[in-house]
Amino acid sequence: MARPTHRVLTLLELLQSGGIRTMAELADRLGVDERTVRRYVDHLVDLDVPVESVRGRYGGYRLAPGYRMPPLMLSDDEALAVLLGLVAGRRSGLTTTTGTATDTVTDTVTDTVTDTASETAAAKIRRVLPKRLAHKLDTVLESLAFTAPPGEFATPQTTILLCVADAVRHHRPISIRYTAADGRRSERTLHPYGLVAHSGRWYVTGADPEIGEDRTFRLDRIADARTLPGSFEPPAGFDPAQHVLSGFATAPYRHEVVLRMQGTVEQIRVRLPAGVATVEESPPAPGADPATEGWLRVELRAERLDWLPPLLASFDRPFVIERPDELRDLVAALADRLAASARRVPPEHGPVA
Repeated sequence: MARPTHRVLTLLELLQSGGIRTMAELADRLGVDERTVRRYVDHLVDLDVPVESVRGRYGGYRLAPGYRMPPLMLSDDEALAVLLGLVAGRRSGLTTTTGTATDTVTDTVTDTVTDTASETAAAKIRRVLPKRLAHKLDTVLESLAFTAPPGEFATPQTTILLCVADAVRHHRPISIRYTAADGRRSERTLHPYGLVAHSGRWYVTGADPEIGEDRTFRLDRIADARTLPGSFEPPAGFDPAQHVLSGFATAPYRHEVVLRMQGTVEQIRVRLPAGVATVEESPPAPGADPATEGWLRVELRAERLDWLPPLLASFDRPFVIERPDELRDLVAALADRLAASARRVPPEHGPVA
């Protein structure tokens, strides 16, 4: 049978989950009568916990809005889920900084606080965990291996992320101070349509009313953001994530690659996602059997071409390289190396008698 102290803590946990809890619901969850519930509420009030009584047909009890409540009570499953989520977020770059950035937000900043919110949150959780549970969680985290090395991403400031998110939700223009990749600084107005997390980076995409174009900015390069008066209406059906991916696929790079590939969009997207390439229908390649599967035109941009030949070989689908010629030469060289390796006879094992 649960002790009164345990039931009072359970009541606290129920109220922490938010909303109004009716007397009947609390009595049922605690396994007591309504008079005892009132007594438990009085215990919490005596401990300076701001429990409010809500009158009316759907009344009950709730915590005062905005109250931050100790202690933190997590089950084993909840604690493991929280810590694993914090570890994954830190490795993927989807965290925020706890410090305040200086005017310079390039990689050369040395006086910005580098602790992330996930690190400080994880430390707080570990401090309040019972030793038994902390030992089990450490065992999991120490035995956990990732298939990729930790990312070294510049994380956005919490204040900037929250300001931008609020502007997105309420359709408010914002003013930002931005440092581009080449170090140029600017101050501009943005109508933010959405926030996008992609490959360990935070992005905000929207319209720049001064130039009349859609723009995308990295949040970690924004030194300051503030809400401006007024409002705007985002375009109907705008997909922020798709817009960011399309921008990556069409960004200027050293090489512009155009292919025609036989197959379906789904087959091509397995290895060339929307953030890497654009895919559209194309007429069959010269000499192709028109009764075979459809042909698609694939366009992508890349700083280097050496990663494309093995990728194309992995498709196991017919393809034609329209440009550049350099890629055609690299694919032919790879084919020659593979053919030479296939013809090579392995030496006999052991020394010759």
